[in-house]
Amino acid sequence: MIPYIILAAAFLVALYFIFRKPKAKQPVDAATVASDRQLLLEHVAYYQKLEPDARLKFEALLQDFLSYVRIEGVGLTPDPLDRLLVACSAIIPVFGFGHWKYQNLSSVVLYPDTFNQEFQFEGGERNILGMVGTGYMNGQMVLSHSALLQGFSVSAGKENTAIHEFVHLLDKSDGATDGIPENLMPHQYIIPWVKMIHQEISKIEHGHSDINPYAVTNEAEFFAVVSEYFFEKPDQFKEKHPELYQILAETFLQDPVKKEVL
Repeated sequence: MIPYIILAAAFLVALYFIFRKPKAKQPVDAATVASDRQLLLEHVAYYQKLEPDARLKFEALLQDFLSYVRIEGVGLTPDPLDRLLVACSAIIPVFGFGHWKYQNLSSVVLYPDTFNQEFQFEGGERNILGMVGTGYMNGQMVLSHSALLQGFSVSAGKENTAIHEFVHLLDKSDGATDGIPENLMPHQYIIPWVKMIHQEISKIEHGHSDINPYAVTNEAEFFAVVSEYFFEKPDQFKEKHPELYQILAETFLQDPVKKEVL
């Protein structure tokens, strides 16, 4: 039986999400734009590699995302860098689409660190870094603040928790979070993609793949995990997994090795 204190805490979290007031859109002044650009140059390798025109497009998409998605904190107050990193995590996977609106998202909530299934970030059994909400949390995403920062650090490697969660939202946009983004992936790639998923999962299980073992959880987690790898270490991913790389490039309409939008 779930302890009463956890039920009470979950109820309070639910009330917070249901009854909080919408945040009014604020104009962005020149000083803020300059400050944001400096933060992007210092912390976001993806942005650093873009050509000047592409950077302007990226900045515009960030501001559009932040105009309709609230960035909030529980146990912390998000700062400008936090807001930008969340927005970058959203825009990086969809940058090749021109303009994409996350219809199934209204807010991203940052917790200080890992949390559990009841969204508690204190006590034991906390091993979740990010989650796309369902039920009373539908339309919300919860992220570990420490994982958000780690994903954009020089030591991140192949992993980026926030990009992972936004890829889940893209996967979900066709009505099912199943690892097969049918409204994004070219039809001719769907059957080969499913075959590749299971072939690679077998390699991971036998220790013959460098893909994060969390990918074996299910097809949806596989898609999110390899997408992190695709954006974080594209050269390495293309060298080791050329077929997976090609399908993801056609799905996201991006070739990060060539730094091109397809």
